[in-house]
Amino acid sequence: MTICVLKGIIANPQNSIEEIGKEFLRWWESDPKDIGITVQTAFNCYQGDWFQAAEKAHDELDGKSAGNGTLMRCLPVALAYLDPQKIDGISALQSKMTHYDDLASEACVIYNRIASRLINGEALEPAIQVEINHTRYASSGMQQPECLPDGYDVHTMEWVFYWLLSSHSFEEVVTGAANMGNDSDTIAAIAGGLKGIEIGFRQIPYRFTDKLLLKDDLHAYAKLLCEMRDQDSRVM
Repeated sequence: MTICVLKGIIANPQNSIEEIGKEFLRWWESDPKDIGITVQTAFNCYQGDWFQAAEKAHDELDGKSAGNGTLMRCLPVALAYLDPQKIDGISALQSKMTHYDDLASEACVIYNRIASRLINGEALEPAIQVEINHTRYASSGMQQPECLPDGYDVHTMEWVFYWLLSSHSFEEVVTGAANMGNDSDTIAAIAGGLKGIEIGFRQIPYRFTDKLLLKDDLHAYAKLLCEMRDQDSRVM
């Protein structure tokens, strides 16, 4: 679904939500191997309006729609845009398409604000601290969270910040997170996204990048995102 978000933004940078929705449907029709419960329920409820589908799914799930699926897919928004308000708005909207709970969209906004700071050259730790200050994540850091590393968005964010602030290398972040169990693959992906921006693609160990699926496609999309940011900078 990360690629769906990315492709939707590229197709229509000014009004990306509609295009992201089209990509979601194409992905769903491809019979993917795994779909999270909240996303699957939203798809089942979809009748032409994503936001109504998300609200209905929220009700069907007894108010439990703060899963980390939208956090896992939101990073292309920060990679594509320079305008902080646009990053906030699209980060939240792409979340609300499937996850009605404000906790899910809040996490996406905080995450992409950090990502944007890293892209603009700020260091990882101060970028995190600035964005989590005065939020529910303000106490996150060097101490292991007491919560499980499960799919609940708040727990995911606490573990993501723990691994980012207590580790030094990309490998420490992603392998440490991935080896915890529970929903650790998602936590590793989300933490790895920010750590990867900090160090740059060429500094990620080759034994990791060599295993990427759709590697050529990802390189092509990355180039298009860079071109979008260049155009955005000229407009601003």
